[in-house]
Amino acid sequence: MNLFIIGDVHGCFHTFGELLTHWQPDTEHLIQVGDLVDRGAHVPETVELAQQLNARHPDTTTFLMGNHEHGMLRYFGPEGPYPSWLQWGGRSTVEQYQARPKLLAQHLPWLAERPLQWQNGNVLVSHAGLSESPYALDPGHPDGLLWRRGPLLKLPQLQVVGHTPTDGKPRFDARTNALYIDTGAFLGRNLAGVRLSPTGQVLKKVLVRTHPEDLSY
Repeated sequence: MNLFIIGDVHGCFHTFGELLTHWQPDTEHLIQVGDLVDRGAHVPETVELAQQLNARHPDTTTFLMGNHEHGMLRYFGPEGPYPSWLQWGGRSTVEQYQARPKLLAQHLPWLAERPLQWQNGNVLVSHAGLSESPYALDPGHPDGLLWRRGPLLKLPQLQVVGHTPTDGKPRFDARTNALYIDTGAFLGRNLAGVRLSPTGQVLKKVLVRTHPEDLSY
C-alpha cells in the first residue's frame, strides 16, 4: 500500500476533515505524526474523529504519539498534574474537555496507546525524529523522538517527522534524508498530507489552508 502521512493537527478539526478527503482508504495506509491535541479550537472533536477512524480501519491507520499527547497524559496521569503543559497548549485543551468529561475518560486510554513510531524498510515515521543522541528513543528527553530539535540521524530510510513547524510547506533536508511535515496548521498556515510509495518516493503533497474556525487565539 501507499502511505498517506499527515502532519501536526493541533485541534484543527475542520482542516483535518478536509485533508482526509484526499486519503484513499482502499489503497493507502494513513499515518498521522502526533500532536492531535492542544492549541486549536476543536481538540475533543479531533481526537474523536481520529479514534473513530482507527476503530473503523485498524489495519490501515496509525496515529502516533506526539509531545503534546505525552504532556497531556502526564497532566492527567497518576504522577500529575504537569503544570508546564498548560503553558504550551494544555490550558485550552483542559477548558475544551471540562464540559465533556465522558469524552476525556474515553480519549485518555486511547491516547496512551499511541505508538512512538511506524516503519517499513524504506520509511520511518515519528513525531520529532531519531537523532544520534543516546537518548534518541527516550520519549521524555529533549533529544528523544518526541522532542528533538535540530539535525536528525541520516538513515537508509526516509524519516518523516512533524514537531518543528515549517513556513507552510513540507521541507526536505537532503543532508539527513528527512522530510518535515508540520506546516503550521495551528499558526494559520497549512495542514500537510504527503502521499508516498512503499519505497519512500514522494508521489504527491497536499496542503489544506487552516480553516479560520479552527484557530484559537
